[in-house]
Amino acid sequence: MALILLTGGGTAGHVNPNLALVPSLQQRGWQIAYAGSPSGIERELVQKAGIPFYAISSGKLRRYFAWQNFIDPFKVLKGVAEAYTLLGQLRPRVVFSKGGFVTVPVVWAAYLRRVPVVIHESDYTLGLANRLALPTAHRVCVTFPETLEFLGKYTAKAVCTGLPIRPELLNGSSDRGRALCQFHGELPILLVIGGSTGAQAINTAVRSALSELLAKWQIIHLCGKGNLDLSLQDKGGYRQFEYVTAELPDLLACADLVISRAGANAIFELLALGKPHLLIPLSSKSSRGDQILNANSFAKQGYSLVLPEENLTAEELVRQVAFLYTNRQEFIAKMSGNVTEKLGAIAKIVSILDVFLE
Repeated sequence: MALILLTGGGTAGHVNPNLALVPSLQQRGWQIAYAGSPSGIERELVQKAGIPFYAISSGKLRRYFAWQNFIDPFKVLKGVAEAYTLLGQLRPRVVFSKGGFVTVPVVWAAYLRRVPVVIHESDYTLGLANRLALPTAHRVCVTFPETLEFLGKYTAKAVCTGLPIRPELLNGSSDRGRALCQFHGELPILLVIGGSTGAQAINTAVRSALSELLAKWQIIHLCGKGNLDLSLQDKGGYRQFEYVTAELPDLLACADLVISRAGANAIFELLALGKPHLLIPLSSKSSRGDQILNANSFAKQGYSLVLPEENLTAEELVRQVAFLYTNRQEFIAKMSGNVTEKLGAIAKIVSILDVFLE
């Protein structure tokens, strides 16, 4: 049986699209293995899915000065050696890389082993890991059509596939979500998603506005690991979680509005579900600005209401939530469409990978 090695990590956004591909790949006859970092979130998510996981050393690709930058190149070289050995043992037909710093040594080792590499970029512009992989990749899959404009001489090997969305997200139960949170049906539900590592600015604004919000909303707050506020554990109408996996479809199903960061995975999932949402993209001060571009793209199409993090206050958050709820039907109408189309990325990517089955 032909084997495909998936790689990607650092955040759930680099892992979940890979996992979304797994059922279709298995149906096509692929054997699957996964390479990720020893301590990243990918290990937990992949092992839960029952996929063999192999840890690879890697440094962090920082865009700022830090003494660790002088050490990490040696970690990357160690990772290349480990990945080179792993590829020799597994002998995959192809490597599919979703991005994140752990993918760099895997992709470089694949080049040395002459194993074809297909990369996928979720965001509007390529992240640093995918930019480093671009010259040696056989195919480049992108989510936004506009991304093709940034690829220059590599455009010929690129295709806009969209983003793989986990089909199970569409099968959530509103009743199960409400029961999990012990919520009643009298007030609408606001779901706040800060990402797998949380979002301190959003957490602070939501909790600062909690009294005012709870007068009109029941709130589910996914605040990130280590970000629970124990003083709010018994607050009526407010339920906080560090991070959820199997419960997420049910929580999304019961939500009337969603506040979210603007990572590509999150926004395309909200689009597929047709959930009215307020995006608060990570600012350019603490990122390369990809979430801002993602959010602006969706705002131009009428899918999203956007609140820049620089303008985020408790008062502005309350105002924007009220505006969104009042005008929610306009956003729902813009997002409505063929769900099969929105989930078509899986079929497109699998068809590209199937070439290597032959």
